[in-house]
Amino acid sequence: MQDRARTPVPERLAALAVATLALAALRAQFDAMGPDAGSAGVRLWAMAGYFTILTNALVAGHMLLVALHWRISAARAAGLLLSIVMVALVYHTLLARLWQPDGLLAWADLGLHTGVPLAYALWWAVLAPKDVRTGDLKWWLVWPLGYGAYALIRGALTGFWPYPFLNADALGWPRVAVHLVLLAGVFALGGLAIRRVAGRLAR
Repeated sequence: MQDRARTPVPERLAALAVATLALAALRAQFDAMGPDAGSAGVRLWAMAGYFTILTNALVAGHMLLVALHWRISAARAAGLLLSIVMVALVYHTLLARLWQPDGLLAWADLGLHTGVPLAYALWWAVLAPKDVRTGDLKWWLVWPLGYGAYALIRGALTGFWPYPFLNADALGWPRVAVHLVLLAGVFALGGLAIRRVAGRLAR
């Protein structure tokens, strides 16, 4: 941790609000699965298969640290922004039409895919440091690429595919590889856009 005494109070309070929203959405998702989905450990393991869940958990953890005086670096804050914005973008363009959640699951869905991305984006725009560099982009891609490898290995071993575009059993590995390349390209373009926005906000 760094510069504990200089962490601005508004930044900490806003970070706590974002963390609370993310944790509430994650808890709603856990509860919505219900006991029929298995024990708490089984439900957590199932949730851990999704980029959405893991990225929301990363946002919650980082925001809690900021609320506890941690000064998040500009590169890390922007990398989180890229991943959580991609959660919203991929969901609303490709996945939302595939199902119609209701009840508690609908609230969890709204929080994870819309509420937290918007809240974190606002926190980043107003309060996060903006001195990012183009060279930071390669580090921003580590998390999504790492998740992709994890999801494919887990799917090959268990038959669980978290997203239709990663389902190698149904699509075949060549098509899944193409999807991953395309997603990596979208992430890279998103990272360049965030770099440009950060530069303008810094000025």
